[in-house]
Amino acid sequence: MWGIPRSRYADCNGSAASEETEIVVNIGGVKQVLFGDVLHRYPDTRLAELVDCSLKCSEEISSLCDDYDPDTGEFYFDRDPEAFKCIIELYYYGEIHMKRGICPICFMKEMEFWKIDSDFLDDCCKCHLKDVEDELAEIAEKVKTILVDREGDPSAAGWQRFQMCLWRLMEKPESSLPARTIAIVSFILILVSSVVMCIGTLPDLQVEDSEGNLTENPTLEVIETVCIGWFTIEYILRLISSPNKIKFALAFMNIIDFMAIIPFFVVLILTSVGTGVMELANVQQAVQALRIMRIARIFKLARHSAGLQTLTSALKSSFKELGLLLMYMGVGVFLFSALGYTMEQNHPETLFTSIPQSFWWAVITMTTVGYGDVYPKTTLGRCNAAISFLCGVIAIALPIHPIINNFVLFYNKQQVLETAAKHEIELMALRSGELEAAAGSRAHVCIAEVWDNAMHSCHSDTHIPLLKDPRRGAGVQTPSMDTSFESTAEAADYVIS
Repeated sequence: MWGIPRSRYADCNGSAASEETEIVVNIGGVKQVLFGDVLHRYPDTRLAELVDCSLKCSEEISSLCDDYDPDTGEFYFDRDPEAFKCIIELYYYGEIHMKRGICPICFMKEMEFWKIDSDFLDDCCKCHLKDVEDELAEIAEKVKTILVDREGDPSAAGWQRFQMCLWRLMEKPESSLPARTIAIVSFILILVSSVVMCIGTLPDLQVEDSEGNLTENPTLEVIETVCIGWFTIEYILRLISSPNKIKFALAFMNIIDFMAIIPFFVVLILTSVGTGVMELANVQQAVQALRIMRIARIFKLARHSAGLQTLTSALKSSFKELGLLLMYMGVGVFLFSALGYTMEQNHPETLFTSIPQSFWWAVITMTTVGYGDVYPKTTLGRCNAAISFLCGVIAIALPIHPIINNFVLFYNKQQVLETAAKHEIELMALRSGELEAAAGSRAHVCIAEVWDNAMHSCHSDTHIPLLKDPRRGAGVQTPSMDTSFESTAEAADYVIS
């Protein structure tokens, strides 16, 4: 039998606790002796209600515990004894801490059973609970997305159904074989377009026009036109099928797509009508500048690469560390370029003609690139250079480790969420099949009704439909359309099981 030493059983006034009123509880096979004066510190809890059970009828006692032995006065509870060790700390220390290894959502269920308010949970444990709730919310959102991608919304009709099918075709490669084929074709054309843009600048492949100027090879221009035509049709179809046109247009990746397409048409307009409006030289300069903007299409690869998307998200979460890196480098560049100019300005063959010009030397030195076009020629200048690249190594190395950690954590989290979402889909299909076989009929589950009010954040009310599982206890539930969760903690039961 475990328990807290008797010396701690003292009332609020510091006097020794009375041993006249005591109760014995059996938590999952582990006995514990509790004293009434300690439990009455929180009279609204379930344990405090057990103190006066001698005055209650058997029905009331049964509502408070799973079983009761009137001969020994022992109360039986089919609960987790490890969690109860944390629960009992409330009566002695006034707050609760979750032990490592206990699921926060399950622990909140334990607190709810013992009628203890969540405000008694310590702040550090609340942060952990918040992280778990956010993760469950993301899993539920991924499950919702997967179900909608697979089944669509049966309540939609006409144009909405066509729009949803088109959206899955263009945006969800995993939803069907045609969608996967379109994604592969788009990926290949992105690579082809990027290669054509690069080799089109080779003088050996360029041809001379009527005025003797080198222009792109006509064959490469045809390939470029085909790629741009595909990208344009793809962008228009995605825009038409988008549920929210404004959000679609302002999304970062969609802006990249637009920037990769629009230069082609601007160049086409300038070359056809521009010569009559402005000088030919200005038109050619504008065309050349717009053609350089075609490099933006390489970023389109991120749409089809989960790794690039993860890298982008990890960099977004590392803005603080990247800001520190830039600040360190900026201070170092300004300091060492000023010192280098001061030490080298009296040398007759100095390469440090001004402090702004010395910025270039300081940057390549602190980054240990050592381009060699600018270098010190005095002894003091070389000492300054040595200190500058040592400081540069330190300045770069310090923020790198947190950035790498952020990437690893974000990548692992994404993998866990995707695996958990797929696991939930498989469990739903398995349990649904078992329930249908037991009932002897096939029930049609409407995705629109199932996920109409799915969770969107850990603070919002959660509505995930459920169905009792006849193979398990009455408290275990599985997804269906009959009942629903009313909180994120309740919604976690299915995910945890």
